[in-house]
Amino acid sequence: MTDIPDSIIEQVTMMEGILTASATGGSPDNHVYEHLRREFMADPVIRDLLPKFVRTYRNLDAFWPFIKHEAGSYAERRQIISAAFTPLVDHLEGRNSAPGDQVASDALETFDADGVHAIWVKAIARRNSDPEGAITVARTLLETVTKRILDETGATYSDKDDLPKLYAGAAKVLNLAPNQHTEEPIKAILGGAMNLVNGIGTLRNRLSDSHGRGGKLPVKPSPPHASLAVNTAGSIATFLVETYQAQKADAHR
Repeated sequence: MTDIPDSIIEQVTMMEGILTASATGGSPDNHVYEHLRREFMADPVIRDLLPKFVRTYRNLDAFWPFIKHEAGSYAERRQIISAAFTPLVDHLEGRNSAPGDQVASDALETFDADGVHAIWVKAIARRNSDPEGAITVARTLLETVTKRILDETGATYSDKDDLPKLYAGAAKVLNLAPNQHTEEPIKAILGGAMNLVNGIGTLRNRLSDSHGRGGKLPVKPSPPHASLAVNTAGSIATFLVETYQAQKADAHR
């Protein structure tokens, strides 16, 4: 088997090269592809950022009919493969990082590395390359965090509950509901957080890729829209997680 480099980014580059060779008449190494794919699929963060065709096709024989149908020319196939790997490469190179990302990342990883943290990584990776998808994932992040907190605290909710209702339930069990406080500055801050959650839901419904738009002219979200949604979702998710963990620690003292 071809020697496989130690660093993740070199391994990702190798996989991209193997797929490109397979798509453009080269001599790809299927055994290396299968090995790298197994390694990447075992890592929840890497797995979620892999191109969909890598997650779908276990070997190059299965990949070939897909890429052959997608584009007829070698140049188009190279472009498709390169674009599909961009979110993962950007994440590994830190190109999409912002000052507040690591704070949220640390908090969410301690809360749930395989679930919540993986969703957060997917959201920040898509801010520039896939604004619509990033907005969808931002809401998923908040839905997942609120449901986990409600589950952990024994509170009930329905599968039909929307994000504002889920957030209101989580805020109540964490004593973060505005009506649970009398100090006006605290009430204003907590009310603002609730309004931001409602805003993310509205932004997702109107701009994201989660709903059909019928015959209306589509409104395409831009990377700044996505950054607004993702950064806000990350801040609020971190606020909920840190509050939950602090209260849990106090209860065990």
